[in-house]
Amino acid sequence: MQNHADSNLCSPVASPWCALYTRHQHEKLAARILSEKGFEVFLPLQTAVHKWSDRVKKLDVPLFPSYVFLKGGLERRLQIVTTPGILWFVGTGGRAGVIPNEEIEAIRRAVQSCPMVEPFPFVRCGDWVRVKSGPLEGIEGVLVRKKNGFRLVLSVEMLQKSAAVEIDAFSVERVPRRSNQPQPSANLSARGHYGQNPRGRIDPLRY
Repeated sequence: MQNHADSNLCSPVASPWCALYTRHQHEKLAARILSEKGFEVFLPLQTAVHKWSDRVKKLDVPLFPSYVFLKGGLERRLQIVTTPGILWFVGTGGRAGVIPNEEIEAIRRAVQSCPMVEPFPFVRCGDWVRVKSGPLEGIEGVLVRKKNGFRLVLSVEMLQKSAAVEIDAFSVERVPRRSNQPQPSANLSARGHYGQNPRGRIDPLRY
């Protein structure tokens, strides 16, 4: 499991993370060019198995297709939006939306530490837990049952996108939900992305 992340660049600790929407299958290109321009970017990848009639090949593909995460640098907005492959910022109220650092860090640690990270339908309902030990110690998320095991679901709330990793139920403990995490909503679509109304929650900022 690998992920495209450039964390060696100098940026203020308080710089916020935001999301950029990209053209289809342009995530790696956009992330690479943004890094070359001096931006700190994060593109989480998952390993997918593609089967053809004559061969099987493992490929690293985006965990969240069409999204690249960017930390800070918003004062260089023009350089960002003119990057090949970038379509727009994701945000609300006319501004690029801020993604909590805890959400990005949880996804980053998952793709770096776990052999199998997979996309998962966006969920809010379930037990909010914290991992007590192991490479994901301290990470919080929603515990759900899948087949004969359990998954820890890690979400980027603003995008309504989630990823899941296998977890031993005995390695987690129930904790109060973080104050910046919204409570379960009966009207939520668990299909991921924006549900029935893509503009009801997030307004793409076009430039």
